[in-house]
Amino acid sequence: MNHHHSKYRHPIGHLLSAALLVIATGCGGAPTETPAVDAPDTAKPDMDLAGANEPRGLRINQPAAQPGYTLFGPLLSDTTYLIDNAGQVVHTWTAELAPSGGIYLLDNGNLLRTAREPDVERFEGGGQGGRIQEFTWDGELVWDFLFASDQHLLHHDIARMPNGNVLAIAWELKSAEEARYAGRDPDKVPEAGMWPDMIVEIEPQGLDGGRIVWEWHAWDHLVQDRNPRLEHYGDPAKHLGRINVNADLTEETTAEELESLKTLGYISDDTTEEDLKSDLFHSNGIDYNAELDQIALSVRRFSEIWIIDHSTTTEEAAGSSGGRWGKGGDLLYRWGNPAAYGRGDETAQQLFYQHDIRWIPEGTPGAGNMTVFSNDMKDDSGPYSAVYEIAPPTAADGSYLVPEEGAFGPAEPTWSYRGTAEAFFFAPFISGAERLPNGNTLICSGPQGRLFEVTPDGEIVWEFWDPRQGVVKLPDGSPPHPVDEFTHAVFRASRIPPDHPALSGRELQPLDPQPPIAAKDESADDVEASDG
Repeated sequence: MNHHHSKYRHPIGHLLSAALLVIATGCGGAPTETPAVDAPDTAKPDMDLAGANEPRGLRINQPAAQPGYTLFGPLLSDTTYLIDNAGQVVHTWTAELAPSGGIYLLDNGNLLRTAREPDVERFEGGGQGGRIQEFTWDGELVWDFLFASDQHLLHHDIARMPNGNVLAIAWELKSAEEARYAGRDPDKVPEAGMWPDMIVEIEPQGLDGGRIVWEWHAWDHLVQDRNPRLEHYGDPAKHLGRINVNADLTEETTAEELESLKTLGYISDDTTEEDLKSDLFHSNGIDYNAELDQIALSVRRFSEIWIIDHSTTTEEAAGSSGGRWGKGGDLLYRWGNPAAYGRGDETAQQLFYQHDIRWIPEGTPGAGNMTVFSNDMKDDSGPYSAVYEIAPPTAADGSYLVPEEGAFGPAEPTWSYRGTAEAFFFAPFISGAERLPNGNTLICSGPQGRLFEVTPDGEIVWEFWDPRQGVVKLPDGSPPHPVDEFTHAVFRASRIPPDHPALSGRELQPLDPQPPIAAKDESADDVEASDG
């Protein structure tokens, strides 16, 4: 697939130019060679990136929409909302802390959420968390697990397993000396060290306890081709299960770019150039497939999705053998950016700083395939976002086909939905997509707080713009996330079908009165009118 990228841009430069372009002229792109469904012309092309001047609330609710309720939690809010298809709030959960990313409704009706720990010693970056919390349907806090120190910090996302354990993404600290010895380009090593990602499996214990029963460290699976005298030396193109420690799409940030990113709200006011260098992978999404006993990761800084084996022991997960698939903790599959493993250049890149990798569940159209939200696409017409459904090629035994040469398949997505020059659909950060039981796809365009459902043909049959802005503050008075003017930002959303076990025996009706809407004064009247 070729998106006709005229020039490769690293994430920061792309974000800055894209944001300025959107604010000034709108955004979109010309059709690509990929079979795709274009976004219909339902939004003003001159809409700004945050959607600050857009009317809020329900816009579209057609009979073709998937019945059920939509779950989401604004990034600046202490409240998680469950709304019906009419846009009315039917249930809420309130916490003391803002979310850091993923929020999930469990089968027993409890809410499992990530949370932004305010007192963090070292780590500073988008999606930082530190806590996992579980609330009953009635709002009682029954689990409050802290995993935050000067050595590690939970961030972005979690995945609940059938056995009740929780898989979580975390940063871990590696010193500058360790990074250089591992073969990292010395010019890219901040003296503060590096923050590679790890995955921990947590067994909840009591109100605030948790036992780490399994872990995987990306740092155990590196390769580098810079210096044969250092660790992990080898050809990345011949070690596809290994991670090239220098393949991240991160470049130097000027002081001007740093200040612009702070102004845009993409990073906090405390973030330094060193912090941006430290966050090596910036994994932002995790999913678990119980049938395969595999874990999928969205790795933003590599513009790749990775799949690893969970059937290993922790010891096997640190090596390259063992487990159901025989490869230990090495990558079983990767897709999105062949340049990361030396099997292509930027013209072969298919994902751009993506979020939210998910397997499509059994009983849902496309079951076994995967969906992913590609944030920062760009062609000659400008930036846009896209949602892909892909079918990873597998052998008869279910293992992934590893190419002898060239890139991992598929060459093209099975289905895609993308923005166009006529219809604004661009979300350079956060966001996600979920395949629904009726075959439609629920999309969260996170920066604007825009949630919408599209048919396989790309028709929007349900659309809701989050009208509520949170008021959670950190102890120093700053917001919990550096979203600045993106005051309606939503990390992700999920559709809860009416027959979900969590809703069994519950009579859901719109709350009366509806939760208050914290809106800008000049638009409050319009927001109230559009809510419902």
